[in-house]
Amino acid sequence: MITFAKITYHMSQVHLIDHPMVQHKLSIMRQKETGSKDFRQLLKEISLLMGYEITRDLPLADIEIETPISKMTASRVLGRKLAVVPILRAGLGMVDGLLDLVPVARVGHIGLYRDEKTHKPVVYYCKLPEDIQERLVIVTDPMLATGGSSCDALDMLKERGCTNIKLMCLVAAPEGIEKVQAAHPDVDIYVAAIDERLNENAYIVPGLGDAGDRIFGTK
Repeated sequence: MITFAKITYHMSQVHLIDHPMVQHKLSIMRQKETGSKDFRQLLKEISLLMGYEITRDLPLADIEIETPISKMTASRVLGRKLAVVPILRAGLGMVDGLLDLVPVARVGHIGLYRDEKTHKPVVYYCKLPEDIQERLVIVTDPMLATGGSSCDALDMLKERGCTNIKLMCLVAAPEGIEKVQAAHPDVDIYVAAIDERLNENAYIVPGLGDAGDRIFGTK
């Protein structure tokens, strides 16, 4: 069983997932000498582990099946549709782990980048499943820093009728949590770590650097 702590902010909750293997893998990812190949693989593995918690409350239905030995009553997920929506580009690194857990999930994409001067997000792409409003939507982004990109992505989803959304990040800053909670008090946040603060360049301290660059080896 994956254990986790719940920290209440306003109306929704931050789920801090403290499973030993999540924390172990995250520590390796934080190290500056960890290369892109290992960084990507560890992020995929952590995303799979976090996925167990984020899907914990999916409803089950009883069905009758027959094993090689006898008939029995078993359980299956009750018709709940899922969608994974990464915030490009770093959020892509968390998709494969979730798809390993829920292979039938649909995948949408929201493209945002941070303006280096204003530190505010700029939207450049949005492609979502046609029935996105009918699905439990899991938004992925490894870093919850200022919270600007996450809030914009959540705004876009709600404008398209989504009412059941969860945000899954790897590392969060208190400033980002507060911003998302204030703007979207109905969206629970799942994280593997809450770090100290943001620095003058709006990077998380101690953080792990630029997740996109480390995933794709672009710096």
